[in-house]
Amino acid sequence: MSNKQRFAVILLSLLALVPPYAIPPLSATQAAQEEGAEGERIHQEAVNRELEAFRAAQLSLRQAMGIAEKRHAGSRTADISFDGASGSPVYRVKTVQDNRLWEHAIDAKTGDTIGAETVSHLKDLNPDDRNNVMALRTVRQELSDAVIIAEQVASGRAIGGSLMDDNGKLNFVIVVVSGGSDLKQVVLEPPQAKGRGSNARHGSR
Repeated sequence: MSNKQRFAVILLSLLALVPPYAIPPLSATQAAQEEGAEGERIHQEAVNRELEAFRAAQLSLRQAMGIAEKRHAGSRTADISFDGASGSPVYRVKTVQDNRLWEHAIDAKTGDTIGAETVSHLKDLNPDDRNNVMALRTVRQELSDAVIIAEQVASGRAIGGSLMDDNGKLNFVIVVVSGGSDLKQVVLEPPQAKGRGSNARHGSR
C-alpha cells in the first residue's frame, strides 16, 4: 500500500468518528435559557392582550364594584380583578356580608351581570380567603376608597385590588395600569392598622 493510500484510509477513519450533524447540540443551560425566553415571550403576549382588552373596557373598576355591591345591600367588595381572557371581558368581583361571600362576573363593556353568582360560607373558604374576608371587618375604609388613592398616586386606572392580611398586617393592594402599558402595584395601609393616615408605596411590575 502506497503512502497516499495509507493517508486516505486514515482520513476516512477519522471522518467516521465525526457525528452526523453540522450544528453542535445546545447545552442544557442554553436549552433552559431558550425555553425561559420563549415562556417569557408567551407571558408578555398574554399580558399585552389583557391590557388591550382593559383599555377597551367601558366600565371602570369602581363602577363594577358598585354594581356588584348593589346586588346585596350592605355588602362590601373584598377582591376584584379584570379578566380579558374570556369571550367577553369581565370584572370578577367578590363581595362579603356577615359570613357569606358572593362572586360576580360583571361585563366590562355593558355593566351587565354575566351568569349566575356563586355564594360561599365563610367556614368553607380556604384559610387565606377567610383571613382576608375577616380582615375587612376591622377597617372602615372601602376598597373603592383605596382605588381612588392608588389611581392618583400611580397616575393611571386600577385593573385589580384586594384587602390582604399578611400575618396580621392589613394592606389594600391595588394594581394600576399607568401610561397605557406599565403595571404598578400600590400598597395602602388602612389607618386602623397603626392608628394614623394611610401610607402609600408603589413600584412597577
